Amino acid sequence: MSTTERVVIALEEYRPRLLAPEELPLAAGELLWRQYSNQIKVEFPSPATGGQWRLTAQGWVGHIPLGPALSIALQPKVPVRSLFAMLEYAYGQKTFQLLGGLYEALSLEELYERLAAVLARAVLRRCRDGLVRAYVNQTEELSVVRGSLNVRRMAARPWDVRLECTYQEHTADIDDNQILAWTLFVISRSGLCRPEHALPAVRHAFRQLQGVTTLRPVAAADCVGRRYHRLNADYAPLHALCRFFLEASGPHHEAGDRAMVPFLVDTAQLYEQCVANWLSAHLPGDLRLVKQEPYIIDRRSGLAFAIDLVLRARASGRALAVLDTKYKRVDTPSTDDVAQVVTYAEATGCHEAFLIYPTAPHRPLDAMLGNIRVRSVVFAVDQQLDQAGAQLLRSILPAEQTSRELLGRSL
Repeated sequence: MSTTERVVIALEEYRPRLLAPEELPLAAGELLWRQYSNQIKVEFPSPATGGQWRLTAQGWVGHIPLGPALSIALQPKVPVRSLFAMLEYAYGQKTFQLLGGLYEALSLEELYERLAAVLARAVLRRCRDGLVRAYVNQTEELSVVRGSLNVRRMAARPWDVRLECTYQEHTADIDDNQILAWTLFVISRSGLCRPEHALPAVRHAFRQLQGVTTLRPVAAADCVGRRYHRLNADYAPLHALCRFFLEASGPHHEAGDRAMVPFLVDTAQLYEQCVANWLSAHLPGDLRLVKQEPYIIDRRSGLAFAIDLVLRARASGRALAVLDTKYKRVDTPSTDDVAQVVTYAEATGCHEAFLIYPTAPHRPLDAMLGNIRVRSVVFAVDQQLDQAGAQLLRSILPAEQTSRELLGRSL
């Protein structure tokens, strides 16, 4: 294998691929099996596989570098344009308005690089205009008094001539900017940004921040639920992009003296977020959607589960339907899927349960289990999402309206 020419092994979601032993070194195969078993099902060469490797992507898309000359590309089963559309709704449309027409990427790697370039340019623009700053309390030992003096410490240690002072500093070294710096640092190590394209801008933006901020690890959760005001309102889409990159940065590993940072997107989770956010934005005003509603089975043992989506009447709070997203192609809903959504319906006390798939099952489901009606419906990701969402609403709202009428009569 050449050290200058990079070999990329492409895998499509849930489609097994066989590789000869010489195509995938044993060390690389073991690395996949140990660190990426959630993303790829790895079957070692054996009589069962005809003496070959069998790799099956498990509902994730992205890029896993295995060394300087070898990587795994996990390709989506939908066009990159459709994946971008899901990202828009999952992470907020205002975020991706930054991109203009750049969503016409031909590959997932190109999409990653274009998003990285957009983030880098936006950070550079903010650096030129001035980074947001805040007053932060600092405690330091000084030779002259600044701010308030710790008199108690002086009395306890009269021989110490250093003055412990607490003062406020107007600094850019705050969370808003530290999130940007860490994200750019992670992107620069991904190996997906090429020197002739996005990498120089990413490194330039990182150096600009490195001079005024502390580089510290940041989690994707740190990008969510932040407070914005007049001075930092333009940080909101940047932090949403940072959340995408940090959520997509899988567990890194070492290859020689180089840290390898993979890029991994859980498409099932992305699909769920996309469906939830689209519905939340388009439901009638008298309805609300609860995401990941917890249900405690037993407090003593701590047993609990989270329901994907619960449709509730806004005024009374009553559950009208449960919805469970399933990012997979099926001939007909499985027994496990039906049992799961029926359990959710029983737990919330409603009589309507929906299984949402990205493509219509060959044999759709519409069945009664006791007093619970279970149906398969579609939120198609291979078409315009507003069109797909309108189709989904037509599938679930008639049942909701019937439930609302029954609710009104019961009151």
